[in-house]
Amino acid sequence: MASVSTYLNFPRHTEEAFNFYKTVFGGEFLGNGIMRFKDIPSQPGNPPMAEEDGNLVMHVELKLLG
Repeated sequence: MASVSTYLNFPRHTEEAFNFYKTVFGGEFLGNGIMRFKDIPSQPGNPPMAEEDGNLVMHVELKLLG
């Protein structure tokens, strides 16, 4: 079966957009659900991330049509 993966960007509104798509198309988020930037382990030497940025969505996957 063929599949297509597409990345969509909704600056600061990704979670809201994907929750809307979930209600329209049905289904559940795949994998571990919504991955946030705060879920990435910090790297030595990198500046700390602002809390509001850490809560932003880094990755989410919603299977459509099957």
